Amino acid sequence: RTLYLLDKPGADQSVIFAGQLIPSRATPDDLAISTMNDVLGGKFTARLNMNLREAKHWSYGAYSFAYDARGQRPLLAYAPVQSDKSAEAITEIRNEIAGIVGKRPATPEEVALVKRANTLSLPGQWETGGAVLGSISEIVEFGLADDYWTNYAATIRGLTPEPVNKAARDYLHPDDLVFVVVGDRQVIEPGLKGLGFNTIQLVNADGELL
Repeated sequence: RTLYLLDKPGADQSVIFAGQLIPSRATPDDLAISTMNDVLGGKFTARLNMNLREAKHWSYGAYSFAYDARGQRPLLAYAPVQSDKSAEAITEIRNEIAGIVGKRPATPEEVALVKRANTLSLPGQWETGGAVLGSISEIVEFGLADDYWTNYAATIRGLTPEPVNKAARDYLHPDDLVFVVVGDRQVIEPGLKGLGFNTIQLVNADGELL
């Protein structure tokens, strides 16, 4: 319910983050969550980028990503946008997240596209000893099953839209997103005030409340 605003006088763009917590990397739903995120914003062809970059031309690129962690981890939508479209871009980000949870669930075509991208890229993933070691380290660091990578491709290929959309419903909370915006306060704050946030809280570059 609070938008955090970091003033950057004279900035030509605003940078928007919208975030929430999701379960750890070791959750059994991890690949469904990952696929859901790829449909939402994890790929160039994902919804956020197609909307804010390709359709609206407000951004050079809009994405979402989930950090890996042993405990709860942040899922963030990220979009640098032209300053005078900051409020409108926040509305579109909200709509895309609400849409994949509700009236616009991931389609079979979108899920199939993500599955192809995530499996066809595998042969190049372990071209070096360092890459292999990195994947083994992930198993240890995040508590994954020993056969995680052995079964990865088959698990991805077996995904259908149903578990992907269930992950969206279970783990995305459009009404509880935390928004952080970096931009020229004088230009963007009037529009932000019309978006229904309870509070617009000023912060400095260290995240301290002002």
